[in-house]
Amino acid sequence: MITEQLMGMVLVMLLALGVMQVALAVHVRNTMIECAVEGARLAGRDGADLADGEARAKNLAAQAIPGIVTTAHAHRTTVGGLQAVAVELSASMPVIGLWGPGDLKARGTALQEGPGA
Repeated sequence: MITEQLMGMVLVMLLALGVMQVALAVHVRNTMIECAVEGARLAGRDGADLADGEARAKNLAAQAIPGIVTTAHAHRTTVGGLQAVAVELSASMPVIGLWGPGDLKARGTALQEGPGA
């Protein structure tokens, strides 16, 4: 009787921890997407540089999710024939807590502002 209850509680606890880990992974992904979009918005402003967008996205990600190492890369692209800026962030995919072996990539795109855009 006690053994069955213990096994049941362990299974429920493992299930709850699994659900919380999936929620954390989705949260990290969504936060990285928002940071990449904000970096692209900054890099797309008139007079701004691609390095500004990279730095902004990386700093926002470091503030929002401490402990996740991120790399940022910004480049110019076109969206629907219009000039745009894309910022890509990559970090480790959280598998156990915030640690994990896999890569998680997020991309944000914004239109380029200015008279030549």
